[in-house]
Amino acid sequence: MILTVTDFGVGPPYLAQMKAAALAVAPDVPVLDLFADLPAFRAQAAAYLLAAYAGDFPPDSTFLCVVDPGVGGDRAAIVVRAQGRWFVGPDNGLLAIAARRDGDARAWTIDWRPARLSASFHGRDLFAPVAAGLARGGDVPGRPVGLDTLVGADWPDELAQIVYCDGYGNAMTGLRADRLPADARLQVAGRELPRARTFADVPPGTAFWYENANGLAEVAVNQGRACDLLGLAPGAAVGIAAQPGRGTLEPRQTPSQNGE
Repeated sequence: MILTVTDFGVGPPYLAQMKAAALAVAPDVPVLDLFADLPAFRAQAAAYLLAAYAGDFPPDSTFLCVVDPGVGGDRAAIVVRAQGRWFVGPDNGLLAIAARRDGDARAWTIDWRPARLSASFHGRDLFAPVAAGLARGGDVPGRPVGLDTLVGADWPDELAQIVYCDGYGNAMTGLRADRLPADARLQVAGRELPRARTFADVPPGTAFWYENANGLAEVAVNQGRACDLLGLAPGAAVGIAAQPGRGTLEPRQTPSQNGE
């Protein structure tokens, strides 16, 4: 299958145009939308979400990833093979964390160009046909490049920021919950929030954080909208504290394959 990961939104025509371009090459491959409403232009935030969610899908799934404010400029177009899956998109950090978390990941440039390549819509004209070709078992249309040369290779393993607000107003962070101490409290918007297992473990209207179904630390309000009530938005800083009196903590770091 092909999974789209974009900041296009569902109202404009761009998502349908890109999916149609993929289906023109691989009409027998289902195309599903994983994220259509990523924070606009924030490739770094999207990178941590992509890495957390990609493992839900079968091996050889292909992720068609377009958060691309530099489209038409000098940023490269790349393919990454990581976690047994394909990732296609711009070299702006969007694919870097997925690559980082697989010690056997590989990357290639996309050297192929279609007969028609608009300056502003590489998602439709370049990335979609390449993703569809890979989904059908085709060859990578480019040359190998080192992972340490990719944009985002020097980004942190964990991102202590809000990276996404979902439709319920829950605020996902770029932190993996299993890298945090069991007694950690998250500091957001001037408040320090305790950890809970799930929504029902706290009274309605109570703010807390929990490990979401894909392993990220997520800020929520039981039967409320954390992003609205706490004034959270992508890019907002997240602090990490232990039980009162024990100071500030850092997430446990996992060495990257590049040695950072």
